[in-house]
Amino acid sequence: MMLVMASTIMTMIMALAMMLLCKMVNKSSIQNREKMSPFECGFNPKKSARTPFSIQFFLLAVLFLIFDIEIAIILPVVITMKLSMTSKWIFTVMLFITLLILGLYHEWKNGMLEWTA
Repeated sequence: MMLVMASTIMTMIMALAMMLLCKMVNKSSIQNREKMSPFECGFNPKKSARTPFSIQFFLLAVLFLIFDIEIAIILPVVITMKLSMTSKWIFTVMLFITLLILGLYHEWKNGMLEWTA
């Protein structure tokens, strides 16, 4: 019990020492307009860095990432074909592809794949 308490106290002391050291090393710089503005090759930016973007583009990009990850999941399935029973392998692959197709159908029916200007 004494060893646990000593370890806990030492851990807390080390954490506090590191926090204090970081606080002393970190100097708050004077924030002026040049340092707070976005940097574009030394020139003033032509547009605001906080311009809004299209939500449809964001949703399409997220869908692309989801399906891209699904392809990365499908690739090792081919390698496992040699190691597993054929009927279980076919069932698993068909279930996985069916879920992907149903998800794509759902996105299509909700109009998320349509690009509106």
